[in-house]
Amino acid sequence: MADRGVRTRTTVAAMLVVAVALLAGAVALVVLVRGSLRDGLENTAEQRAAELLTRAGNPTPDDDDDLDDLVWQVTRADGTVVRSAVPLPAEPGEIRLDGADHPYLVVTDREDGTSVSVAVSLEELDDSTSALVTPLAVGVPLLVLLVGGVTWVVVSRALAPVERIRREVEEITGDRLDRRVPEPGSGDEIGRLARTMNRMLTRLQDGQRRQRRFVADASHELRSPVAGLRQVAEISRAHPGALPDGELADTVLAESTRLQRLVEQLLLLTRADAGGVDGARTDVDLDDLAFGEARRIARGGLAVDTGGVGGGRVRGDESALAQVVRNLVDNAARHAAGSVAIGVRAAGDTVELTVDDDGPGVPAAERERVFERFVRLDEARARDAGGSGLGLAIVREIVAAHGGSVGVTTAPLGGARFTVRLPG
Repeated sequence: MADRGVRTRTTVAAMLVVAVALLAGAVALVVLVRGSLRDGLENTAEQRAAELLTRAGNPTPDDDDDLDDLVWQVTRADGTVVRSAVPLPAEPGEIRLDGADHPYLVVTDREDGTSVSVAVSLEELDDSTSALVTPLAVGVPLLVLLVGGVTWVVVSRALAPVERIRREVEEITGDRLDRRVPEPGSGDEIGRLARTMNRMLTRLQDGQRRQRRFVADASHELRSPVAGLRQVAEISRAHPGALPDGELADTVLAESTRLQRLVEQLLLLTRADAGGVDGARTDVDLDDLAFGEARRIARGGLAVDTGGVGGGRVRGDESALAQVVRNLVDNAARHAAGSVAIGVRAAGDTVELTVDDDGPGVPAAERERVFERFVRLDEARARDAGGSGLGLAIVREIVAAHGGSVGVTTAPLGGARFTVRLPG
């Protein structure tokens, strides 16, 4: 299982950290206790030496009988030992006495040339240290093992949802994107991971659904011009001279042009899906683009009102923004009864582009759907007149890539008003 490596590493790391901390604490405790006991014995010896020094001329004979407790020695200034059961060095420190099982600590006190040396047994110090080290030597490993066991159990319980998520994800394939990973009820990181994965699966499912619909619609749209070309070619081949002069060439030119435009639109949408619409950013004058498109469609006999076109500069991909203006104007021209109005104006931090027509307009219930791919609300019209159903989808993708928005309302002319807002 994938989580065993994490569980093992976490348990070992916790045990190592606890072991080092407990070992350092145990050593420090032993050192502190031993040092404290040694200081106590040394203070006792110093007090005894001071007492003996006050009566150095008449020491008590019984004071040197207890070899396992205190040993003392009085030495005059000339080095003569006044009284001593066991010879002691003049300098303080630890010594070994004959017949004793433990070392002794020597403390010396001097006054008027007379020195008193007192040796105190360190047996109590050694016994106390042993009594402390033994439980520590047993307790520290047991505590480390206990921490390891608790860590193993806790990490196992924490990783159990991860393993369930892993098993579920392993079963998800391209044909089963409707499945979702189990979400634990906790609000921790694993719960957020599960919710994030489910949202990702939802996006993948939606993307797959859109892709399949897109492929189906694209195949349907591409089939029409290809079928037209094939039909004309078969008639011309089977019945030479049956078609009027130039009709074959005109049909091939019209269908190939339509096919080329459809392929270009599909490629543009593919770039949009891959995030490649937003090219090099430059300053773009939307009013110049609007005037250019107005002159183009005016040659077709439509009345074009550009009185609402004012200054409007944005920063973006000029060719992509030109495609936006062209698609909106072409859409208005297809639906207009005879008039189209174009407007550009700066509104605070945004620049607003409007394209109106006096056609039938867009029903309120369809104003969001009209921007979907291959959607045509006028299905009864011929495909040549109605377009491919990709123009407005391209507009939405390009505008979104530039951080703007697009919507449709009712125009003052009575038809549809498409409004694009872009950051200035």
